[in-house]
Amino acid sequence: MLGMKVKVSNIAFSKNQYLVDQLLSEFPDAEVNVKGIRMNGDDLVEYFTGAEAVIVGLEQITPYLLNKLPEIKIIAKYGVGLDNIDLNACRERSVAVGWTGGVNKRSVAEISLGFMLALCRNLYITSNQLKQMTWNKSGGTQLTGKTVGIIGLGNIGKELVELLKPFSCKILVNDVIDIKNYCADNGLIVVTKDELYSQSDFISVHTPLTPEMNGLFDCKVFEKMKPTAFLINTARGGIINEQDLKFALKHNVIAGAALDVYEQEPPEDAEFLALPNLISTPHTGGNSYEAVVAMGVTAIGHLVNYRDKVAK
Repeated sequence: MLGMKVKVSNIAFSKNQYLVDQLLSEFPDAEVNVKGIRMNGDDLVEYFTGAEAVIVGLEQITPYLLNKLPEIKIIAKYGVGLDNIDLNACRERSVAVGWTGGVNKRSVAEISLGFMLALCRNLYITSNQLKQMTWNKSGGTQLTGKTVGIIGLGNIGKELVELLKPFSCKILVNDVIDIKNYCADNGLIVVTKDELYSQSDFISVHTPLTPEMNGLFDCKVFEKMKPTAFLINTARGGIINEQDLKFALKHNVIAGAALDVYEQEPPEDAEFLALPNLISTPHTGGNSYEAVVAMGVTAIGHLVNYRDKVAK
């Protein structure tokens, strides 16, 4: 096991020379995804063949893949979400999963705050208009004093609460777990989802893609929101029905939205992406340089700990 064969499928990790060097210092025969190819299914099976340990990002780890790769002993997650890894299938096959929550929380919280400011102050719209030589002086509205609804008060949701404190916002929150004590200590208001939809000037989503959350934001929800409200999703794409959001943005049911995640990545609906009141970024919320390094170092750490534990 000291010579444990490691392969990395994640593209961001593989492009970061610091992380590659750190990995090779511990596992000299490790392989990284130097071609930057997105892989799933049989392509991923072929790439991982021969590996005892792997580092994955959003690649789907399914029973099919694990059955094809019985030599895999540990999967280290580069990132924080686990919805792409079938944990039951891993347990049944005695495959360890290395994961650390909250590693990229500041990075994602910052982009969420950035989206809020860009949307309400018309930064995105007026910048694009000026590139077309249109001089639009509409400065939008301030974030300060507005009502922000946060769905999901985990590591990222709590980090966003901290970033919002200087803006004196009224913050409404909803979560499936008991968050009353934290909310009481931080001046947050626990509400139902319907109350959050109808009262918020901004809604920011920070939950896993659970069955309850899958397709949650649809036409019915958009109708409950203020016509001046903005929706922000930096969590998982499946939480929002993109066709319903497209309709809502085109017909001014809500004022605007910002997405960093999509039902299909990369997204292919060019008309949707071109909407002037939609900010769309390519799943970079957790990809600040600092977050990339932190996520990579922790992933390597899980492999090192597993190797050293087995060696004892």
